[in-house]
Amino acid sequence: MTLIEHLIELRTRLVRAGIGVILGLIVGVVLVLPNGPVRLIDIIIRTFAPINANYAPIQAVNTAEQFSQFMSVALVVGVILAMPVIVYQLLAFIVPGLTDKERRVLFLSLPFVTCFFAAGLIFGWFITVPTAIRFLIGFSGSELIQAQPTLSDFLSTVTTLLLVNGVVFELPVIIYVLAFLGVVTAAQLGKYRRFALVAVVIIAALITPTGDPINLALLAIPMYLLYEVGVIMARFVPKRP
Repeated sequence: MTLIEHLIELRTRLVRAGIGVILGLIVGVVLVLPNGPVRLIDIIIRTFAPINANYAPIQAVNTAEQFSQFMSVALVVGVILAMPVIVYQLLAFIVPGLTDKERRVLFLSLPFVTCFFAAGLIFGWFITVPTAIRFLIGFSGSELIQAQPTLSDFLSTVTTLLLVNGVVFELPVIIYVLAFLGVVTAAQLGKYRRFALVAVVIIAALITPTGDPINLALLAIPMYLLYEVGVIMARFVPKRP
């Protein structure tokens, strides 16, 4: 393919992934509506914010902060719901010229992409986010400091951690698909295990939204374990003729 053909292919993949995000965004708007059936923002605040009977746990400082943050969370929901489509379009672009058998494998991997991503969200909801919020907000423990984060800062921290956990948990599926397509092998992954550990720590430090060591460890440890799971899964890839 020429450079122009690659750019056209990239545009097509981005458009398809964007359509998936837009459809998910519509669902996200329904979930975050203040008077909607779910009121997702209220659920997030009640679950993770430091509730105090004397004052509201979260404050909105800017005039448009509530609207903009509600829409930001709706967009995150859209990305989460569209993640199988995004991953498929990414793999299809990275490995062009797929055979019918390879395309079927990509399609069959989509349910596993969804399951692993959901597992990452669950891990983030019950482990990463509450641990990070408790550590960051209650760091000083001083009675002279009132913990009342802004709406934008609080929701940004929570949604970023959830999204990062979901993406990290996709690692075994991505490794297996790349191994099936012949891009990597289990032997190569095992040989460069030490380099992978260093790369995992660096990536975890870069994608951690808060930059504290607790969150770094909560991302780096599961990420490396998931890398090892991917190596094990790559060993079961059928040998290519």
